[in-house]
Amino acid sequence: MKGMNIRKEAKKKAQKSAHDKRLAKRAKKSGTTLLGSHSS
Repeated sequence: MKGMNIRKEAKKKAQKSAHDKRLAKRAKKSGTTLLGSHSS
């Protein structure tokens, strides 16, 4: 049971990072960083 939960969390994290990358790409295009300077 615990192992399944860990796998689920890892999947969520992977999806989140992919989403963040997409947002970062879009932010670069528009020339503004939504998250501030720490995203660069």
